[in-house]
Amino acid sequence: MRPRLIVLLLAASWLAAPALAAERLVLATTTSTANSGLLDVLIPAFSKASGVTVHYMPVGTGKALAIARACDADVVLVHAPDREKRFVAQGFGVDRRPLAHNYFVLLGPPSDPAKIKGLAVAEALRRLAQAKAPFLSRGDNSGTYIKERALWKAAGVKTDWPGYKEGGRGMGAILTMADELKAYTLSDIGTYRKYKSVGKIGLAELVSNQDLLKNPYSVMMVNPARCPKVKIKQARALLDFLTGPQGQRIIADFRAGGQPLFWPATPTKP
Repeated sequence: MRPRLIVLLLAASWLAAPALAAERLVLATTTSTANSGLLDVLIPAFSKASGVTVHYMPVGTGKALAIARACDADVVLVHAPDREKRFVAQGFGVDRRPLAHNYFVLLGPPSDPAKIKGLAVAEALRRLAQAKAPFLSRGDNSGTYIKERALWKAAGVKTDWPGYKEGGRGMGAILTMADELKAYTLSDIGTYRKYKSVGKIGLAELVSNQDLLKNPYSVMMVNPARCPKVKIKQARALLDFLTGPQGQRIIADFRAGGQPLFWPATPTKP
């Protein structure tokens, strides 16, 4: 009886394996949701509630959307509204929902040699260009880079001085490099506050809290009509969780150094 029981148990495990594998979702996302630590609390909470395992790829908005276009993701979480709308209009994304927002911030050495602290963002950028100050850009087609280029354009500034460099890296790496180089940079406030709170960087927040710097995040499912392997039930469960009361509460409560990193799309009750 014992050998037969073992065989039955093995057979049951083999049959269960494909079902478990089918529960694994792939989330393509921007680096800020990972670098800030937000996904480290959101994803385990979802998996505990649903039994669905999520593998997330923090690669920046441009790459995240490219991964989804190639049908290599089930869900996308990004922060470049115009790109997102185009992605949906082209038939690659469905059920796009607002998730949260935070703000971009202009950072620099605490001594602020270009004297931009407290200025309007356009004036701050013009002053950086006039001073030919060292500025480190993401340069990676991320949501942050897309926003940075739009801000330079709105300020009427060409970034053609020798001190302007593109790092081609994620947000965390750029913050570390800018800190070492004593350069200015643009960051989402979530990643900045996280890195600052744990002593990874000494960069100062110089320009912030302006409408032009608002940074909205959205989440959507990859269109199963384009990508038949998308796990519709599990993907929708993730969207419902992230934009529902529990996910929104987690976002509202998520802090570093006592400061909020993101603000939920749906205000939550204390």
